[in-house]
Amino acid sequence: MARYTGPVCKLCRREGEKLFLKGSRCMTPKCSFERRSYPPGQHGREKQFRRGRASDYLLQLREKQKARRIYGLMERQFSQYFKRAERRSGLTGANLLAILESRLDNVVYRLGMASSRAHARQLVQHGHFVLNGRKIDIPSALLTPGDTISVRPESSRRTYFKTLRQELDDRQVPRWLSLDADNLSAKVLNLPVRDDIDVTLNEQLIVEYYSR
Repeated sequence: MARYTGPVCKLCRREGEKLFLKGSRCMTPKCSFERRSYPPGQHGREKQFRRGRASDYLLQLREKQKARRIYGLMERQFSQYFKRAERRSGLTGANLLAILESRLDNVVYRLGMASSRAHARQLVQHGHFVLNGRKIDIPSALLTPGDTISVRPESSRRTYFKTLRQELDDRQVPRWLSLDADNLSAKVLNLPVRDDIDVTLNEQLIVEYYSR
């Protein structure tokens, strides 16, 4: 599965806001965006002050790129999700965000079992979770209402998950998920709606980008 392997702090600087791609580091003074909020590159500082009025296309492109980077997706996979969102009834933009949120790696992140989506993807790929009683190592698996995920019994004995169990006691999870911290398990209650998704995205711009 293709994925971005470059420096993620540059992605935040390019989009002009924190995308929280490095977990807890993003909340400390070590965060690259705090120290250098201007765009990356040799002429980054100049671009920061020379920006004029952005075209509609540029605004649409940047919003699409920001969504891709938040969820850690490559272009082809993201466009496939958009086509799937178009086929569903309802608003295409809201459908797209619901699909992205229901990915297994994102659900693991939302439950607080990983510090970032990239970390969650790694945990899933290493086979630490079971979905509906069966081991799974596919981060892109889409969950549906009624699905249950949990940490494998073998993995729960690892130091990381022992410590995690204590940290999850006070964890507030999205209302479309139910968390059982003691058993390191969770259940999908329903698909998320737009009000449940706290990402700073204007999904209508993404719809306009693909509708050109």
